[in-house]
Amino acid sequence: MNSIKLIAIAAATLALTACFSLPAGPAGATGATGATGATGDTGGTGATGAKGTTGYTGATGGAGATGATGDTGATGYTGATGDTGATGYTGATGATGSTGARGATTKGDTLVIVPAR
Repeated sequence: MNSIKLIAIAAATLALTACFSLPAGPAGATGATGATGATGDTGGTGATGAKGTTGYTGATGGAGATGATGDTGATGYTGATGDTGATGYTGATGATGSTGARGATTKGDTLVIVPAR
């Protein structure tokens, strides 16, 4: 804990010393100007260089790489369900059935008459 406090105090002191600056001292005397040197002789013109040779033709480039395979297309949506079909027609009424055979009667029996439906 004490070393942390010492480090913090040292850092604060170092930061505060950078805030103070002193004024510059007086300017020194200007030095004497040196003598101008003599101008040198002009050099002679150089000779023209020889004509260069024609360079070689470059090699033909290699074949390009095959392109990447395209992505798979998206899956299509499922179609809508169709409408329900119309109800069929009612069938025709069946033919009337035949009248049943007449029952036989015997003497002395009771006869019951049932009306037709």
